[in-house]
Formats: sequence, C-alpha cells, structure tokens
Amino acid sequence: MKPLPVIQPSPPKASASPAVGGAQSADQPLQTEGLVTDPDRSAALMPPIVKALSKVFDPEIPVNIYDLGLIYEVIVDTSSHVGIRMTLTAPACPAAQFLPGQVKDAVASVPGVSDVKVDVVWDPPWTRDRMSDAAKLDLGMF
Repeated sequence: MKPLPVIQPSPPKASASPAVGGAQSADQPLQTEGLVTDPDRSAALMPPIVKALSKVFDPEIPVNIYDLGLIYEVIVDTSSHVGIRMTLTAPACPAAQFLPGQVKDAVASVPGVSDVKVDVVWDPPWTRDRMSDAAKLDLGMF
C-alpha cells in the first residue's frame, strides 16, 4: 500500500485588527501586562471591586461572572489602576461582544479606582470547577 502524504494546513494570517470582544490573540500583548499588585491598595479596593463584579451577569447563565469563575485575576497597583484578566465560558460566547466592557464599567464605578484595563484570556480554559459552591447550588449542580 502506498503511504499517503501528510498535508499540514497553513497557519492563519495575522490580522491587523484587534480581536473580537477584547480577547487577546497570541501575538498581542496583554493590556494588564506590567501591572504589579500593591498589597495595601489591593486590600483596600478588592472588597468593592468584587462587589461590583458580582453585579455583572452572563446573559445566558443566571449567575454573576465572579461566582462563575470567569475572573481569573484582579491586579491593583500603587496608582489604583486595576487590571482584570478574565475569560468566557467558550471562545464563541456571544457575550464576548459586550461582557468585557461591562466588567470595565462596573470596576471603573468603584470609588478610588483610577483606571481599568480588561484582558480576555483563554489559558487556562474555563471549566465548571472554577465556579463557586454558591453558583453550583444556584444552577442545581449539587
């Protein structure tokens, strides 16, 4: 039998436009890159930031994005600039068009926050294990 040739698909061409919904492509630097957490500012601002994030909901799931585990990292630097690294439940999530903007607006409304940058990241991929127990209970997963 004659062996079949191996044909590799050509790599996708780099796009000059930003990724949809604020998601970062592999060749784009993160907006939050370079931000370093200040423990004092973080301790002061984290409770109201978490409260603000808890008011943002994924439109397809009746649980806030914080309890869903979509927020991977919150960075608060010495100048009260806040960096949010978040994900979505799936790369094709329709909420990618507006959810990062809602996160930015919610955190920007917190008194004491001077600037907000939001990055949508895909590594690590979101799984149900990231959900809080309260979210799992709300969704009947216990």
